[in-house]
Amino acid sequence: MTHHLPTPLIDSHCHLHSIDLHEFDDDMDNVIKQAHDNGVEHLLCVCLELSEMPVLQRLAEKYPTVSISAGIHPNTIVSDEPTAEQLAMHAAHPACIAIGETGLDYFRTETTEARQLQQTRFRQHIRAALITSKPLIIHTREAAEDTLLLMAEENAAAIGGVMHCFAENWDVAQRALDLNFYISFSGIVTFKNATQLQEVAKKVPLDRILIETDSPYLAPVPFRGKQNHPALVKHVALALSELRQVDYETIAAQTTENFYRCFRIG
Repeated sequence: MTHHLPTPLIDSHCHLHSIDLHEFDDDMDNVIKQAHDNGVEHLLCVCLELSEMPVLQRLAEKYPTVSISAGIHPNTIVSDEPTAEQLAMHAAHPACIAIGETGLDYFRTETTEARQLQQTRFRQHIRAALITSKPLIIHTREAAEDTLLLMAEENAAAIGGVMHCFAENWDVAQRALDLNFYISFSGIVTFKNATQLQEVAKKVPLDRILIETDSPYLAPVPFRGKQNHPALVKHVALALSELRQVDYETIAAQTTENFYRCFRIG
């Protein structure tokens, strides 16, 4: 009997270090094994604050199929804001392939001062990406206009990257695509009420799509409400396959190829 291996997938955005390992017998090996058993051949474990870098580096050193990023999430509070040069130094590890996650998040940020601080931090991340020639991982929430404006002002198009966990409308997607960015879909695209996002998912050119879990958050249907983990990225691929009326293998193969192109691997 011929055993067909699953078409390779990439989880282009996860937070392995935030996963509660209790359901994996307290062993990260089991998270990675389950991902591999479900066709996930590579994972990008994304940094939320620079103090996580030693943990991320150890993960990447232990698991050859794990890459990492360096950056500070817009909502993370730090005592010292790093310069672009300092961010670039943190990104020097050979497994570090991206700068971020960075961007703007106004959902919980109401004061002008706090928004300005996010904008300054975002500018430093874009500059770090240009210094290191490593693409950007961009998070935007209730801040699309300012996000796109800063990307344009700081010449983010020269390095590109990905709009991670995309949840905006088609206009925002088009403008991000015009700035040389890929659009990454998460478990949100499987949610019944995400009709606007599902329309966007039908329109983005196939060679500009990435898929992700953002685990341990945003588990896709039929696991919504449970802890997410990289093995479940295939449900995002399945949802895109259904929405676009394209076979699953095509989605898997194309999003994998897109990942390697976006992050300049191989």
